[in-house]
Amino acid sequence: MVGATRLWPGGVVSATRDLDLITALVAQVCRMALYRPVLIAVDGLASYVTAFERAFRIPVRRFAGAKGRPRPEVWPHLPLVQMVKPRHGKTLQIERRVVRGTLATVQRLVHGGQGMGGINTAFIERLNATFRQRSAHLARRTRHLAHTAAPLTASMYLIGCLYNFCDPHQRLRRKLWSNEQRYHWVQRTPALAAGLTDHIWTPAEAFTFKVPPPRWTPPERRGRPSKATLALVAKWWA
Repeated sequence: MVGATRLWPGGVVSATRDLDLITALVAQVCRMALYRPVLIAVDGLASYVTAFERAFRIPVRRFAGAKGRPRPEVWPHLPLVQMVKPRHGKTLQIERRVVRGTLATVQRLVHGGQGMGGINTAFIERLNATFRQRSAHLARRTRHLAHTAAPLTASMYLIGCLYNFCDPHQRLRRKLWSNEQRYHWVQRTPALAAGLTDHIWTPAEAFTFKVPPPRWTPPERRGRPSKATLALVAKWWA
């Protein structure tokens, strides 16, 4: 989840919570992230640190003109924090760890992203509760088990799409002032806060929205392409 806009970009479904699942999830985050300071907040699972350090790498040469393959190194501006909740008997403690980066950098990114608060994973935990509430497959002690990953994946993206485009978020609303004494709240969804749309969608609009297919590219073949293929490509890219 993007903390500033509460936007849910996507997810991965697996029967077990292991390194393969975390690696696939981190690969999605890496494809969407820009090369700039990005604060990553995760729980105490050690696989998160390993997966992020493997995915967020760039090739770096030791000196100019060096030969050979450049050595991959982790992003120099990738702060990574963990929320560890050890339980001692009946007492639950919360420990905040800065795994990568400095505390000053983490505080600066937290202030720039959410304005107040500290290191936490409350946003994604609340979203997980929303998924469990709206999907019978994810409810605790349920009889509606998902026997394959396909229906669970479909329901995850369906709920996530409605959450992003149709559900106004209370923390994202803005004040619209009429005068010094009168104002009203303007509701916003995560997609509206992220600039992906200019209005709050209805469920009917989300279900009937037509996603354009990707641009067609001709298959790779040996030899010179035929005139029919060149004409088709020119017509498609026009």
